[in-house]
Amino acid sequence: MTTFVLVHGAWHGAWCWHKLVPELQALGHRAVTFDLPGHGNDTTLRRKVTLDSYATSIVKVLDSIDEKVILAGHSMGGMAITAATEQRPEKIKALVYLTAFLPRNGESLFAIEERNPRPSVPENLVPAANGKTASLNPERVVDLFYHDCSAQDIVYATEHLTPQPLELLSTPVKITEAGFGSVPRIYVECTDDHAISIELQRDMIAASPCVQVISLHTSHSPFFSMPKELALALARLA
Repeated sequence: MTTFVLVHGAWHGAWCWHKLVPELQALGHRAVTFDLPGHGNDTTLRRKVTLDSYATSIVKVLDSIDEKVILAGHSMGGMAITAATEQRPEKIKALVYLTAFLPRNGESLFAIEERNPRPSVPENLVPAANGKTASLNPERVVDLFYHDCSAQDIVYATEHLTPQPLELLSTPVKITEAGFGSVPRIYVECTDDHAISIELQRDMIAASPCVQVISLHTSHSPFFSMPKELALALARLA
């Protein structure tokens, strides 16, 4: 049995894994999910959320588990797992980037996004009046995240989305070869992703080579569109 710690992306929460968790369990594995600060049921004030607070919340989960885990991050969650790994590389068997941002040292999410040949999310941000958070253009969110998902999953997801704290998206990560660089990483590319284009995914992989790349022909949300196939791919890593 392998323990998977699953870290959600921007606007999402632990709720997004509800179809993947039972699939992993059916294959004999354990899946741990939780809300990052300011997401889901977590009550942290969003204006106080930072990349460091994301990393700290992940480290607390890692420290609560006795064995090494496979740490997986979706989308923006890639930034969070990268920052956390620098603090606890010894707790992690492998990193999985699920159509996620994979930064080099000194890069922020927004800096990586500038290399996207088909940018879509930044131009659809709807900032709050205080400028601290943003929602997404409701007319575009389905195409960006869920275009191949069922109507039921789309309703469920869009009802659960919450505003995204913005400051951490421009915060660069600080990583070293001795920390983050010591943990093997795997990338799960989603070839029909309308949020993080496949070109940008492959650009990140080329800049930070991974020990394995897995391809799924799916949207930005394979945990909804093909949870069984995603679970099988993850289980093979275990």
